[in-house]
Amino acid sequence: MEYVAAPARLSTADANFEHDFAQRLHWSADTDAAIEQRVADILADVQKRGDAAVLEYTARFDGLQVDGMAALELTQAELKAAFDSLGDEQRDALTAAAQRVRTYHEAQKRASGESWSYRDADGTLLGQKVTPLDRVGIYVPGGKAAYPSSVLMNAIPAHVAGVQEIIMVVPTPRGEKNALVLAAAYVAGVTRGFTIGGAQAVAALAYGTATIPKVDKITGPGNAYVASAKKRVFGTVGIDMIAGPSEILVLADGSTPPDWVAMDLFSQAEHDELAQSILLCPDADYIAAVQREIDRLLPEMPRRAIIAKSLSDRGALILTRDMQEACAISNRIAPEHLEVSSNDPHQWEPLLRHAGAIFLGAYTSESLGDYCAGPNHVLPTSGTARFSSPLGVYDFQKRSSLIEVSEQGAQTLGRIASVLAHGEGLQGHARAAEMRLK
Repeated sequence: MEYVAAPARLSTADANFEHDFAQRLHWSADTDAAIEQRVADILADVQKRGDAAVLEYTARFDGLQVDGMAALELTQAELKAAFDSLGDEQRDALTAAAQRVRTYHEAQKRASGESWSYRDADGTLLGQKVTPLDRVGIYVPGGKAAYPSSVLMNAIPAHVAGVQEIIMVVPTPRGEKNALVLAAAYVAGVTRGFTIGGAQAVAALAYGTATIPKVDKITGPGNAYVASAKKRVFGTVGIDMIAGPSEILVLADGSTPPDWVAMDLFSQAEHDELAQSILLCPDADYIAAVQREIDRLLPEMPRRAIIAKSLSDRGALILTRDMQEACAISNRIAPEHLEVSSNDPHQWEPLLRHAGAIFLGAYTSESLGDYCAGPNHVLPTSGTARFSSPLGVYDFQKRSSLIEVSEQGAQTLGRIASVLAHGEGLQGHARAAEMRLK
């Protein structure tokens, strides 16, 4: 069967550009009502029956029939055995990627994750105490695809932050365990792991069962059931984000080989049919060259059917007036992944304000960030990069304010507080401050 990838060809000079552009960007995050109801039922059941419900849903959805929860727990010995079973090439690549991710997040912790304080002239101490979460849960997708990179990107920043217990859940349909995922858990410092998935895994982490401990926060990607479950348990536990389809936006000045850019567009389109790949470029001839490379390369891609549908339904090749306009449109999109494919990417980087991750220069393919560059690949999607950030050490820490008022300081602050408290009609507040006045 022949597949055709036909991303929309748009130009900012066209009178109907704004309408066509908006249509291409539109994506509904609404979850199917039937999924929402099913997830609600599963969460309530796991909250009520605990392990018994988890075992029942694991048998129903993953085809994994076991006698008890002990059969679903991954031991540290099993994780190490998986690591030891890898070939040298995979083992070395996993170890190198983990070290780069760890080094980056250690630098992140030094830059933004330390406690601090200072004293006023009157001796009052003010500051901030940064402490890690006690226990977090990381969800790792399983089934047809295996994502060891997701293990690294979720577990390592938690480990660097100082989280003492990292609980991994990963579905293993029909009991098929992926050695690379288990090895990644070993390398990343996962404390405990369970071969469960779906809404029931999220419920178990959020509410706790006799076997699975209740966590403080749940991170990691999943399908529509997992996303719905994470939304519903937010408040009982923290969550990282509700992720939409994957996105890549390439800003190109025409200096990068067009087949490189075509493959970079493929790298996101192959995730699923709802993924979005967009090229912004002021050179019409270059855009045509990229389309020719898309046509040439598509037949050799194993996931060509998914790529073709993604590019045809949601992809776009957009001709801009210049690179400045391309940067302005990029800020409107606020993409998950933003490649600046230019001879001088640092000329344009200051103009780019909203993106999950910015990849500078022709040699910086988005895929390097997915696996081994070091920064986290869990990124805001669907325009949420306008107000949110990549997963990081800060997601696994919390901040407590420190206040120590001296006797001298209480004389000044007490009078201020008293006036404001009386103004709000809160006499107890006012009197508490006034009792400390001389």
